Amino acid sequence: MSMFRLLSASCASAILMLSACNSSEHPAVPVSSAAVTLPALEKTPAAPDRGNSIVVTFRDDLPTLDPALGYDWKNWSVIKSVFDGLLDYKPGTTELVPDLAESYTVSPDGLTYIFKLRHGVTFHNGREMKAADVTYSLTRMIYPGTMSPGAGYYLNIKGAQQFTGGSANAISGITAPDDYTVKIELDAPDATTLQLLALNFAYIVPKEEVEQAGNDFGHNPVGTGAFKVTSWIPDEKIVLERNAAYHKKGLPRLDKIVFGIGVHPVDALKRLQSGEIDIAGDNVPPALYSKFVLDPATRDLVTATDQLQTAFIAMNVNMPPFDKPGVRQAVNMAIDKRRIVELIDNRAVVANQVLPPAMPGHDKSYKGFAYDVAAAKAKMREAGFGEGVDTELYVMNVAPQPLIAGAIQQDLAAIGIRAEIKSVDMGSIISRGGSSVGAPMIWSGGLAWIADFPDPSNFYTAILGCGGAVDGGWNWSWYCNNDLQQRAAEANAISDPAKTAKRTDLWRGIFADVMADAPWVPVFYEKAIGIHSPRVTGPNGALDDPLHVPANYDEIYVMDGS
Repeated sequence: MSMFRLLSASCASAILMLSACNSSEHPAVPVSSAAVTLPALEKTPAAPDRGNSIVVTFRDDLPTLDPALGYDWKNWSVIKSVFDGLLDYKPGTTELVPDLAESYTVSPDGLTYIFKLRHGVTFHNGREMKAADVTYSLTRMIYPGTMSPGAGYYLNIKGAQQFTGGSANAISGITAPDDYTVKIELDAPDATTLQLLALNFAYIVPKEEVEQAGNDFGHNPVGTGAFKVTSWIPDEKIVLERNAAYHKKGLPRLDKIVFGIGVHPVDALKRLQSGEIDIAGDNVPPALYSKFVLDPATRDLVTATDQLQTAFIAMNVNMPPFDKPGVRQAVNMAIDKRRIVELIDNRAVVANQVLPPAMPGHDKSYKGFAYDVAAAKAKMREAGFGEGVDTELYVMNVAPQPLIAGAIQQDLAAIGIRAEIKSVDMGSIISRGGSSVGAPMIWSGGLAWIADFPDPSNFYTAILGCGGAVDGGWNWSWYCNNDLQQRAAEANAISDPAKTAKRTDLWRGIFADVMADAPWVPVFYEKAIGIHSPRVTGPNGALDDPLHVPANYDEIYVMDGS
């Protein structure tokens, strides 16, 4: 199962963005800029950080708000405002904090987690949330019939594999000793357990509402979150209103959020400038980025949010000439990453390692491979390719990816690698990458890896670990280092929060050795470029939170008098 959230920020022009970018989430549908009539912005006087409403626009409707199913960047943040989990992240950070659980303990052997729930937390229907709701929600998400894209993350829970395999009717490792206690037992220690319980997939839902709505629960969601969904007119608008009974004091800060659906991203920018809307949810189209950044009237309204994302060139270590480490190291030295970043209007930062800067374990002291064509040529000669070699470079056929591939092709030619560009559709890239002899090189642009949770293991297990180097897997370099695999298992077994620093250091060492083997060329860390009206603000990085794109809806508010 792939846990791949597709990156939609890399389309080159507004026109191409409209027709292609969202194909990573669901089929794009042509829309008119007049497809939706948005309500007038409310101007009611309010306290500086309370009350009022805002309008957010999206081109496409949200496919679902069911936390077990939602898996694209647009519905991800909305789900976070409608539902809660046992744990959450401190706003603007990757620091875990209790949420529906007021406290938790982990056994010394790392196999048992006990969560004590908050008393008095209610669902939007008024019923109190209790431990049985937690056991139901986790079991429902893992149940194969739900078809949750996140279910595979939770198979280390004791009894989960027997349950999914049909030999058990319940998951023995998820129990409720009393109404306010949840016990989760694992088959093996796993330090990512707490991170997984903070993911949307593990958010808590009320059984009676799920059963009443059936397959349409995702369009009739009921949670415990800061906002409740009060209206959803498909392909027109979604309305969220403040949950007056929310358990977090002072939140949300807004009374209402209206999501206008069917608004062309370029038209959204025009409406934002005229004061009709507050946030362009599809972010700034790349072709217009420079215009808005350079304009004194709008540059302070543009946000550039660090993502847990790395765009890379994968080299198949099983296919010549990339079966030779020297060749892979030469390619790392040959790519002019700065020039590639300039091709996308500097909407990214040059990468020198696998982990992005916002990810725990990123090594600020690591230098990586310097851009050095002469040294790269020497490496090619040492590897036996002084006369050059022919290969193929696969790239997704959506701008600006072929343009970037052309720059890569030129850099490779400078060291004797004659790469024929194969520009194909997204499905073909995924299929080629998932075959051991499918593609010698792949430029990941448009499909760059975005972590599901802020833990270094999420940048290893599926995309650089041995478990991903299988037919249909996401390890497109087919890299499998058994020593690193063992070290990764040892790092993940350190589940004591007091030993987090030790575990992070282990992961730094693992990724340093991955870079020495050079199955990838990390090229850049792309930023999510957003824009908001001058009347909207918020504390704790609410408008540039890497876990809430385009905004942390719970935290933002309208400034007094706006």
